Amino acid sequence: MLVNPLMDYIADVSGAGLGLRRSLLDTLQHLTDDDIQFLEVAPENWINIGGRLGKKFRSYTERFPFVCHGLSLSIGSPAPLNTDLLSSIKTFMREHGIRYYSEHLSYCSDQGQLYDLLPIPFTEEAVDYVAERILQAQDILGQRIAIENSSYYYAPQQEMSESEFINAVIAKADCALLLDVNNIYVNSINHGYNPYEFLASMPGERIAYTHIAGHYEEAEDLRVDTHGTAVIHPVWQLLEKTYELFGVKPTLLERDFNIPPLPELIAEITEIKIRQQNSR
Repeated sequence: MLVNPLMDYIADVSGAGLGLRRSLLDTLQHLTDDDIQFLEVAPENWINIGGRLGKKFRSYTERFPFVCHGLSLSIGSPAPLNTDLLSSIKTFMREHGIRYYSEHLSYCSDQGQLYDLLPIPFTEEAVDYVAERILQAQDILGQRIAIENSSYYYAPQQEMSESEFINAVIAKADCALLLDVNNIYVNSINHGYNPYEFLASMPGERIAYTHIAGHYEEAEDLRVDTHGTAVIHPVWQLLEKTYELFGVKPTLLERDFNIPPLPELIAEITEIKIRQQNSR
């Protein structure tokens, strides 16, 4: 049974964090939690990893607070929920003292695994279906989880707005929100809405932590969520508004490829810290 309905979101995590990629294992080894306050990994990339890589990973989980951000639970999939994966994630989190788990509000599988996150239809039926699967996941993990507002490029069978859908799922599942600020900006361009109005509609009391990242400008009216470039000024401004509306939240920089030299990463993490400090 879950306890402390709004208090067990994310323990002992604060400040500015970074997504840990394997290519960064050597690059970050001399940093301390004064440089980066927490790290995030996709558990699927590290479960059952031993040997040299496993030892390096352990050296990080012993020094930094960690959270998990899943890639393949596929919470909106028509296929049965992957309970074996959830059991492995639970064991992995316990082995490494990982504080929290989040997933995307999307799906990526049916009879096989895809490499893209697909949009869940914004319907009442989908709210009920997804919320039930989140509740099942929370029961297996024994803790509340956070669901991330995802980027999407098509809205099939839309009966309600994206905001209404997110709020309804979170309320029905009694889960938390991983607020991705870059995804709000990307979706606002691609689907023609005001990002500040969307942000204000989010359930701020449910935010566990936030993501910020860069994206690719495909065209004037099309942005692609790549995590492969630096964060742009309008996204930084949206992060500031997030803090203004909901208070300062733990905030993680996502950078999945085109990873720059360490000083550039640290500069963006420092930018998060500055904006957090200015918002207090």
